[in-house]
Amino acid sequence: MSHLLFCALQVTPITPAATPGIARNAATGPEAPAPGRPRSTGVGASTNQTPSAGAASSAPPPREVPDCPAYFRWIHEDLRPWRGTGVTRGAVEGARRFAPRLRVAVVAGRLYVARYGRRRCFQTRAAFTQWGILQLLRRYPGRVPDLDLMFDCEDLPVVGAGERHGAQPQPPPPPLFRYCGSEATLDIAFPDWSFWGWPELNIKPWEALQREINEANAVVNWTDRAPYAYWKGNPKVGAERLLLLRCNASGERDWNARVYAQDWGEEVRHGFRGSDLSKQCTHRYRIYIEGRGWSVSEKYILACESVALMVRPRFHDFFSRGLSPLRHYWPVRGDRGMCRSIKHAVDWGNAHADRAQEMAGNASRFIREELTMDRVYDYMFHLLTEYARLLRYRPAVPRGAAEVTVESMIRGRRGLERQFMVDTLAASASGDGPCRLKPAYSPEELQALRRARADAVRQVEAWEI
Repeated sequence: MSHLLFCALQVTPITPAATPGIARNAATGPEAPAPGRPRSTGVGASTNQTPSAGAASSAPPPREVPDCPAYFRWIHEDLRPWRGTGVTRGAVEGARRFAPRLRVAVVAGRLYVARYGRRRCFQTRAAFTQWGILQLLRRYPGRVPDLDLMFDCEDLPVVGAGERHGAQPQPPPPPLFRYCGSEATLDIAFPDWSFWGWPELNIKPWEALQREINEANAVVNWTDRAPYAYWKGNPKVGAERLLLLRCNASGERDWNARVYAQDWGEEVRHGFRGSDLSKQCTHRYRIYIEGRGWSVSEKYILACESVALMVRPRFHDFFSRGLSPLRHYWPVRGDRGMCRSIKHAVDWGNAHADRAQEMAGNASRFIREELTMDRVYDYMFHLLTEYARLLRYRPAVPRGAAEVTVESMIRGRRGLERQFMVDTLAASASGDGPCRLKPAYSPEELQALRRARADAVRQVEAWEI
């Protein structure tokens, strides 16, 4: 790594001054209502000086803060189990029974992480998750409140919603953050590590990769793409993926699917020549299918301007609840009727090209406009801020935790790990800060959303008969 690259990292730290509110939060104390969000100390903070009329007239009018995308409203639902009771220190530490790998704390604008257990997170998941939180603190200095949370980097959510049911009142479940959740669990979905890059698979940070996918989309029109459903991935991580292999074209039957097993070991040995995600938007249809759990491939598939065929997902990540069947994707059966369901979807799309292209365009527009890195950081900000409001104790540096800084994370790293961190180093956000979080869904709105989704799936199943 060149000396110039190292020098580029010698940036001035964006660390907030310890305001009285932050200093109080950093102190150890008895459980009490969580302190509110630290007051802004930036432009617009009140002073004892009265501006002159000339200064007031020359000041630009304040920009209107945009509303956050609708999927941000699920933050309220994910945190609902703790709305009535708040989050106590005992509840946070109670998550230890689920063997989380990390305990993450923000105290006085600084990041601290404690590692638990002998097993480490797979590959660089932990490193790039911490890097993402660190960049959030740099992006919104002084605005992320003190907090304390447990984080797990495994695929499957584990906090069962059924634990809260019963005749007798029960304490709220332990809050546990991870990359996905489900209807049957209460794990809190958080943006995954790959937004900052996945060096082991040569997957670039999201901002750069999204730009490359958009450029590739502009080269090949939907009608000029292969009129089949495409999937490429590791089939050995889930039973349904093994079923998908049976949908490949054969001498006996063509299910309109072109399915390829990805050998990542071979890709590593040959420089990832066959796994460039920006060059896989060549078919009219792309299949999304979960592995052991949810898959990071979802955003790459939706960005392709191909019709996304979603094999009945069991899990959701933080943004996917903003997607609607028949608007953003075509739902596909997840059982032994999968092949027939895929064939029907492709036949329908090829016969209704205008409607298929509209669906593909809706999905790629959603990704392009509502899943930018600005929105990823804003989601993190609002989720952590709303969570911090629920804390009933003053967060402190956890026992055994170490401070995480840009310098400590970059030190000793080589190759793509270092390069991806350099490429995603965040500066303080300009403008008026994060988007405006909308209120929680009403029970009626949630019921209507779920009913509309179920009706769309039933409609497709009826067409397949």
